Amino acid sequence: MIAITERQQMVLDFITRFTQTHGYSPTVRDIAAHLGVSSPSGVNRHLEALEKKGWLKKTGASRGIVLTSHGGQSIPLKEEQMMEVRRSDREITPQESIDILDTAEYGILSTVGNDGQPYGVPLSYVHKGSIYFHCAISGHKLENIEHNAKVSFCVVGKTKVLPDKFGTEYESAVVFGRVSEVNGAERHHALLWLLEKYCSDFIEEGKRYIEQKDKITKVFKIEIARISGKARR
Repeated sequence: MIAITERQQMVLDFITRFTQTHGYSPTVRDIAAHLGVSSPSGVNRHLEALEKKGWLKKTGASRGIVLTSHGGQSIPLKEEQMMEVRRSDREITPQESIDILDTAEYGILSTVGNDGQPYGVPLSYVHKGSIYFHCAISGHKLENIEHNAKVSFCVVGKTKVLPDKFGTEYESAVVFGRVSEVNGAERHHALLWLLEKYCSDFIEEGKRYIEQKDKITKVFKIEIARISGKARR
């Protein structure tokens, strides 16, 4: 198999993770969002190069990227095996899990420190292929992330207490993946996505706020290796 560039490897890795998580391939715009670029032309050039080198095939459909057997094995995920849902009757599809991830208001990021102590913290976030969040430039979770980049992220959708049935209607999704800091164009896009999700009526004011807080803000992304979800509806 012909060798590929570092940027092409990033594209291939994202396609692999996205396909394994969702059950279908990403669009060109999904890939562009992940790379932090606005134009799809650069993505198309990478896809054409990967196709010529035998790593994937394009069918012409919007989600028509098909990995070859070699390309589909570019990322080993054995260490990120998804935990089996104990109540199989409550298990939901990967797409339903993604829908909850897209619409939930906040999530809980779980990390582990160098002393083995788990730590969970609620976060505002946005899902754009990967999960993006921002935070201060120091703190407990950043120390944990530096120690171990493997994290889980849990979101809860609609809930309703059923007192007469001694139960609760709910829907939730859990993500397993790795977290890393982002910079440059991808960082800028992530902050704008967060602004659009939480402050859509104050975009211009929000842009000025982002500029004011730029030096005391870090942005991270969780690349999704596995996702599972369950619901009682």
